[in-house]
Amino acid sequence: MAGVDLLFGPMLIGVLLNVALYGVMATQMLTYYQRYANDSAWIRYFMLYLFIVESTVVIVQVGIIFQPLIIDYGTLKALVFAPKMLPGDSFLIAIVSAPIQMFAAWRIKVLTESYIIPAFVSLLALASGSSGIAMFITVLQTPKFRDFDKFKTVATMWLVCSAVCDILIAGGMTYALLTRKTGFNVIDGHIDRIVRLTIETGSLTAIFALVNVMLFLVFPFTTLNFIVAFPRPNIYTCSVLATLNSREPKRAKDAEQGQTKTLEASTVGLSSWHRFDPCHGTCHGTCHGNAHAPRVFGHSDLSHIMANV
Repeated sequence: MAGVDLLFGPMLIGVLLNVALYGVMATQMLTYYQRYANDSAWIRYFMLYLFIVESTVVIVQVGIIFQPLIIDYGTLKALVFAPKMLPGDSFLIAIVSAPIQMFAAWRIKVLTESYIIPAFVSLLALASGSSGIAMFITVLQTPKFRDFDKFKTVATMWLVCSAVCDILIAGGMTYALLTRKTGFNVIDGHIDRIVRLTIETGSLTAIFALVNVMLFLVFPFTTLNFIVAFPRPNIYTCSVLATLNSREPKRAKDAEQGQTKTLEASTVGLSSWHRFDPCHGTCHGTCHGNAHAPRVFGHSDLSHIMANV
């Protein structure tokens, strides 16, 4: 059994990191609600859900470290039994990460108009979320630190599924965005920027999951893995907010005009080019029947594309 330093030191560091990330997340959330008032209502409610859960995560994690360092300080109980609120952490991580991964699957589907990659992402997200819930139940039934190595299998399955899912999301989003290049320098530069951001955020969440499982397996009788485990939910939320906030704000006039259902569904995804009329106000009918005619976009179209990447 590890000493006090390796039991509660990593927990305290993890909590402090997550509290710092909570401030970053709250700032990004405020930016999102200020700039994207015309996003679909369900997306804005989803962001609100994430904010509520993340706030709960901070409260639970502070409670986790408060019990051994304050309430049970100096007692044998603190070294033998895990904090009572510890099982809640895995549950909260699961109900943050899995919905975000499902949200990413939806975005990929909108971008590619294909169900193949989104289906794999969704299956991995469900497997990861289910494993997280199973981890919650297992930790709830394993109150002593010395017994934590008993749920290696569940923990490994949960974190590996999560990492593979994050890598697949980064790859799928990158492919989907790169296939939507237009030839317009402004739009293509914007797409390249989001591709880089997608790869960075996807890699970061995957790395956190892999480091988490490696620390857990290599140092089973310590809490070193909590250094990366505690900040994980905020890493996920900050990642999705960073991607959403990188878009061009959607103009209110565009939202009020007669947008099609397809365009509304692509609020956070770049619509396929055939959804835009290539002859709209520019070809005067000469393009019809000519599959090779150049596509000309007006300022309104370009602004809409920039807002929907």
